[in-house]
Amino acid sequence: MFTAEQWPIACNMLPFGNVAPDGSHIKDAPATVWASQMRQVRELGFDHIDPTDAWVPLGSMPEHRVKEFQQVLADEGLKVSSISMTRSSIVDVKHGEENLAAAHRLIDLAPEFGATIVNIGFMQALTAEQQKQLWFWLVDGHKDDPELRPLAIERTRELGEHAQRNGIQISLEMYEDTYVGTPDDAVSFVKDVNHPAVGLNPDIGNLIRLHRPMPPYMEMFEKVLPYSNFWHIKNYMRDEDPKTGSYASAPMPLKYGVINYRAVIRRALELGYSGPFCCEHYGSDSLGVCAENRDYIRQVLRSALSE
Repeated sequence: MFTAEQWPIACNMLPFGNVAPDGSHIKDAPATVWASQMRQVRELGFDHIDPTDAWVPLGSMPEHRVKEFQQVLADEGLKVSSISMTRSSIVDVKHGEENLAAAHRLIDLAPEFGATIVNIGFMQALTAEQQKQLWFWLVDGHKDDPELRPLAIERTRELGEHAQRNGIQISLEMYEDTYVGTPDDAVSFVKDVNHPAVGLNPDIGNLIRLHRPMPPYMEMFEKVLPYSNFWHIKNYMRDEDPKTGSYASAPMPLKYGVINYRAVIRRALELGYSGPFCCEHYGSDSLGVCAENRDYIRQVLRSALSE
């Protein structure tokens, strides 16, 4: 168990996107571009980042570029506590085998970076209709095929075996309409995988924002926290009008959204949670909000662990 001050709380680098200033893919950009972006995060007080593949896809980069990336990290005084794969499903009909290979590559790279978690999910690329929206979750996107669930379990267990050999863990990110799209589905899936190196990422924020009926958030957390080993943590405003059936949601800092994370984090600790946190936020100054969220999480940890 970490102390409150030692607990890894990373910034997700997703807000930077994967396009370099010159229009090329960020993975092909000069190391100075990576350094500039990392420096912005370090200046906000972060000492850990999550280099999601939606930013710099380490799993598909040549070795010399990975070494460059490691050097930039060291130069900027940053560490990696987790590496997330975003919209890179290992059972994608077109790219599943390619994504599986990238996941294996990340499992081999993670220990070199000091990361203890490789986070995967079954969500897939945004649809054209989702890309038109102010918030992509306003319309439905990909829905997992039930017939591919056994393959998803088999490949997840395969990744778990590899992760265990490398002394790290796999975390499955909760996301609507996937095999881990509800608390019950997520618990069922991780039980069917049945591997000690595979747990859940209780990203209930992905569900709370949806414009559809939703169980009380604490009820959802109670189901998944006992299986959780990593946490993409974010919050939203949520409003429901039972008379009209209308919903509204928008990203909010952890302290102000509908989920009371002071209560949820304390409950997670009671249930034995000991994994890293990764701060996420959409819209506005995402990085600035993530920095505020980090400080909030650390204060909650400090309070809870001092008792």
